[in-house]
Amino acid sequence: MAANKSFQKIMKTVNITRVTSDAELMGIQQLQTENLRKFIDAQEADSQGFLMAEYSLEFLQSMHQASPSIIAKDGEKVVGYALVATQAVREEHDLLADLFNTIDKTQFEGKTLMGAAYVVVGQLCVSKDYRGQGLVQQLYGHFRESLETEYHFCITDVAQANARSLKAHKNTGYQVIDTLSYGGIGWDIVLWDWRK
Repeated sequence: MAANKSFQKIMKTVNITRVTSDAELMGIQQLQTENLRKFIDAQEADSQGFLMAEYSLEFLQSMHQASPSIIAKDGEKVVGYALVATQAVREEHDLLADLFNTIDKTQFEGKTLMGAAYVVVGQLCVSKDYRGQGLVQQLYGHFRESLETEYHFCITDVAQANARSLKAHKNTGYQVIDTLSYGGIGWDIVLWDWRK
């Protein structure tokens, strides 16, 4: 019972919105750094998931200018995010460039996705203290509400070794449509069909 009350208290204080300031972008970068695979041990990576791509503040600003990302805030603290990556920034980061190029060659329902109206989730992360409370689904819900009039599909990739993340994506509605190898790691490319 006490855990349930704690959960309700946390969820009441969290606000899901789009990025509006450099301070929020710095909050994203801080949360990202805390969860990079290179900074956490193998046991934590296996149980909690991890991030691989490291984005500079300049790149986050570029993403924001193209289309502001979705964040979860508790007061002024960024406790979760889903980065919006559009075609405008596809060549500004090697991993994203490879992902966009692979997506463009991938078929879905018998058609190549090149030229399709899709947006990419550049990265998703929830702070350790806020996991297991439905924030992934809330971030993705706001992501969809904000962008579904512009795009038919939401696509991202998940490290195949990151079982926790793949499960969260499938629970949201994503399906695996292809794979990608980058940096010696296998990735599942997952698609969420917003037309349904």
